[in-house]
Amino acid sequence: MTDKPLILEHEGKPAYVVVRYEIWQDLLEQAEDAEAARAYDRAKAQRDQETVPIAVADALLAGEHPMRVWREYRRMTQDQLAQAAGVRRAYVAQLESGRRRGSTKVLADIARALRVDIEDLI
Repeated sequence: MTDKPLILEHEGKPAYVVVRYEIWQDLLEQAEDAEAARAYDRAKAQRDQETVPIAVADALLAGEHPMRVWREYRRMTQDQLAQAAGVRRAYVAQLESGRRRGSTKVLADIARALRVDIEDLI
């Protein structure tokens, strides 16, 4: 069989194309690459959204405490975060370890200090 596709007609019009499996696989790969490029372009166009390294996403998906992940990504110590949020460092440590649950107000203050949505901490 040659690389030329076989075109099957229905009611006198082209309806189906038969190609070698390898050509089909190449076409699928090209379509996936094109979709990935479009997705990249859409994400790049949304300049108001922050992009983060894959290590941050991996840590969050692995179940690490989001407050600690974001704090470390922002290169803040527990002391710096506590001061920015108006709480004690021990309180931040207790929240990060899971020994305490913060009130909505405290979590909102911490989220603001970390420049994330409160949902990112819950």
